[in-house]
Amino acid sequence: MSFEIDGPGPGSRAGPYGEDELLPVSGLSHMVFCKRRWALIHLEGIWADNRHTAEGSALHAAVDQGGSQLKDGLVVARSLRLRSIALGLVGVSDVVEFHPLPSGQGPDEGCTLPGRPGRWRPVPVEHKRGRPQPDDCYHVQLAGQALCLEEMTNATVERGYLYHAAPRRRQAVDIDPALRQRVRQVAAQMHALHTAGRTPPAVYHKKCRACSLLHLCLPQSAARGKSASRHLSAGLAAMMESEE
Repeated sequence: MSFEIDGPGPGSRAGPYGEDELLPVSGLSHMVFCKRRWALIHLEGIWADNRHTAEGSALHAAVDQGGSQLKDGLVVARSLRLRSIALGLVGVSDVVEFHPLPSGQGPDEGCTLPGRPGRWRPVPVEHKRGRPQPDDCYHVQLAGQALCLEEMTNATVERGYLYHAAPRRRQAVDIDPALRQRVRQVAAQMHALHTAGRTPPAVYHKKCRACSLLHLCLPQSAARGKSASRHLSAGLAAMMESEE
């Protein structure tokens, strides 16, 4: 059963991006982690699983069932489609909780939901397999979802949560002005890189060891500015020649 928000609609606000220019909101976390990783996935179509990404996929499969339900006074929507014309983002949430607001709230507070009385505050919840990370990759992704929800509902999203499966805990994330600006900057960088259509050169960092694309990116050996897919193809061709 699909779940739709009863509001002004995702295309109601004018923005600089057309429907065919929207990029995945999930790419925000890739972009923050590594611009080259984002380009390998979204420009060159390269992907590989490691244990971490496989566990993450299994976790998301458990929550990506769609539909909504009333639970402990909250409306819980799964796999809600998100979109921001202003930021040029599109995607699907893990979970969006709608918290009831006190009665008597005016039209400037919260949003309405189909078949539900009163007004509701949207709160995005993103599921992650591991423990909280020291960087803000996931914070930016969560805030990107929050800004999509704001554009779709005209309701202010003040906070979201990262649910970490390993400790089974929620981490509250305030959607403050600094984080909002960070999302806008990263989204703009993402679109600029997409328009340029060029994969950034490989630069090795300690964090590369945790990346599932390490053996395809080859940051310690790839030539500066060279496409990873071409680099990989050249390596495979050389191996085949050596076997003949």
